[in-house]
Amino acid sequence: MATSLQLGVHVGQQNTTMAELVDLWKRLDDIVDWISIWDHLYEAPPSGGHTAHFEAVAALGALASVTSKARIGCLMFCVPFRNPALLAKACVAIDHLAEGRFEPGFGAGWSEEEFVAHGYSFPSLGKRFDMLTDGLEIITGMLGPDERTTYEGEFFSVTDVSCIPGPLNGTMKLWAGGRGPKRTPAIAARYCDGWNVPYVGPEEYRRLNQRIDEACEAIDRDPATLERSINLAFHMGATPAAATAEEQKILDMWGPEIAPRISAGALTGTPEDAIEQLAAFRDAGADVINVALRFPVDNDALDAYLTNVIPNARTQL
Repeated sequence: MATSLQLGVHVGQQNTTMAELVDLWKRLDDIVDWISIWDHLYEAPPSGGHTAHFEAVAALGALASVTSKARIGCLMFCVPFRNPALLAKACVAIDHLAEGRFEPGFGAGWSEEEFVAHGYSFPSLGKRFDMLTDGLEIITGMLGPDERTTYEGEFFSVTDVSCIPGPLNGTMKLWAGGRGPKRTPAIAARYCDGWNVPYVGPEEYRRLNQRIDEACEAIDRDPATLERSINLAFHMGATPAAATAEEQKILDMWGPEIAPRISAGALTGTPEDAIEQLAAFRDAGADVINVALRFPVDNDALDAYLTNVIPNARTQL
């Protein structure tokens, strides 16, 4: 695990322009430790594809090109969307553009609406995890030290495939994501260097972290070798009044059934409250904490986070 808390931003590339994204990424690069985007084909939460949205692989090429300091990633690539051998090649290209800073994550996907709309079947969760496992067998083989990879899976296969050039620095840190109780921890422990989960509270995060530890121990892996991160929805306000308004936005955005779960995994309140919340997640086992931004962004709140919360968190936590 990391020896000190790192702070990042997870930027949803929707309801905005590429120029706005580039401006934000450049600003973040001088302040945060990590910048990532997501892999959706429709807006999230999905609402029929009525919102402007950029595809992840192409957007990551831009992110890699306009930054030079922060670690960059994708949380998470939906493996059923792409042939994993092609995805491995794309990851290498992004990594070279980023001069070795790219750390991709991989998951099974969850939005049936965007699967079906784009012509993908939406198999059961178990089948999607089988696809993820097939994909990671291929991706870890192609990004690893072996010159050739052969794998015969139920969903994806490769035959004597090479990946030249490989990762810029010889290796690439890979992430798994999700809150699943069994297969997600097992996949993270077996294939990955890090694990991420979005939108859970500190106690739930602590419980999930324990499952990751147990999955590592089950295969005789030191749990300390698996980095841990969390994404928190960004609903902080620069003032008490703005903080109250942001809490209402959670309800408006996600609805009454999902909102309580999102609220538990959101950065809320004032800048002073935010530092206490970051401390709670650090104590629950987080090495990296990312705030997740959706446009339009409350610029006053973001300014307060970047210029107040982050510097103070780094000195206090």
